Amino acid sequence: MSKQNQQTQYKVFIVEDNELYARVLKKQLTDDNLQVKVFYNGTDFINALHEKPDVVTLDYTLPDMTGKEVLQKIQKEHPDANVIVISAQDSIDTAIELMKNGAYDYIMKAPDTREKLSNIIRNIYKTDQLVKENIILKDAVKERYNFKNLIKGNSREIDHVFDLMNKAIQTNISVSISGETGTGKELVAKGIHYNSRRSNKPFVAVNVSAIPDGLIESELFGHEKGAFTGADFQKIGKFEMANGGTLFLDEIADLNLNLQAKLLRVIQERELVRLGGHDNIPLDVRIITATHKNLSALATDDKFRQDLYYRLLGLPIEIPPLRQRGNDKILLAKFFVDEFCRDNDLEPKTISDEAKQMLLTYHYPGNIRELKAIMELACVMCSRDVIKPSHLNMNVDENVQNLLASEKTLEEYNNEIVKFFLNKYNQNVRLVASKLGIGKSTIYRMLQKNMD
Repeated sequence: MSKQNQQTQYKVFIVEDNELYARVLKKQLTDDNLQVKVFYNGTDFINALHEKPDVVTLDYTLPDMTGKEVLQKIQKEHPDANVIVISAQDSIDTAIELMKNGAYDYIMKAPDTREKLSNIIRNIYKTDQLVKENIILKDAVKERYNFKNLIKGNSREIDHVFDLMNKAIQTNISVSISGETGTGKELVAKGIHYNSRRSNKPFVAVNVSAIPDGLIESELFGHEKGAFTGADFQKIGKFEMANGGTLFLDEIADLNLNLQAKLLRVIQERELVRLGGHDNIPLDVRIITATHKNLSALATDDKFRQDLYYRLLGLPIEIPPLRQRGNDKILLAKFFVDEFCRDNDLEPKTISDEAKQMLLTYHYPGNIRELKAIMELACVMCSRDVIKPSHLNMNVDENVQNLLASEKTLEEYNNEIVKFFLNKYNQNVRLVASKLGIGKSTIYRMLQKNMD
């Protein structure tokens, strides 16, 4: 191992009854920056197994135990250890037998044994590191896609979404997600995939509306070389990429009717044929779809195939718009502020009560995506540590912002609204009464009361 990959805690135990040979091996491995211990008999080695060595070099001809007995002890007490058998020329058959019983590799005693051993341990180390990194990565992905980490909120509306997601992860049922643009449909799809039994397989997302009609078939199902002009190589489609895992078809309502028929066949038959190909390719893919359109209405109007609609419907999950999620708006706003400040090395910021009131009353046509943009810009515009209403760039009339920025009684709000429209329509009481759907006398009484 090179100096830059020092791993002084990577343990190697040498079990060798030849003291001179053991010293030679120890020097080589110590020079490789490994933590090395030598044992001259099986008993002492077994008594030290609780120290959990990463690698064991084993001479099977020990004075008190056979190599097979030592290997059995290792497999019982520390099965994760990698055992390298070091044998003489006349004991190759025995070494091979030990490998069949669980040893990692064997080396014949020769002048170049030290170098071979060093290379084998280096490879073992690299493999172990990849395994550990993979475990860490899987744990990180699992934690990242924990429902509560992925989707922020504790409102009754979002709790209902969590309940449905929990039902979805128990089986391979298709899932159809609906909701306005910006509500987080792909996040819900990822949350289902990464918490399901398919989490170790691919999650492949396709935005159907972003792919031209002429390319969508090849994109989904793939093509063979020469299938059409410009097909200079074989292409694996999204279905094959997702095999064993989940295919997320976003904006499925925009898929043309011709492709809908082909998609239905692939889902029904659980196999596909690439464009220009002849071989049936078996598929094991979970389908999750999403759309901001009313797919049921489109199917009723024959603008979307009804048979495909019912195939895709599965477990329907409707994500509520942000305006219906109450205090989740404040929770999300704080989360976006904290995240933006952390990622950009800014001092932490809080949100004033007046700004919170504005956030609670705004209607968010762009949903969570819009709120995120509002809060990130607010962090930039706010030169101090408190975000105020003036820092919130919302797509509402300034007068309406001022109207909603403070708490008032219903009567006070009514008066403010009437005044706003009177000013807007040059004090035309008849027109304002018509716009607001109230009587002229109501406006006159309000004006008289304010004068009193």
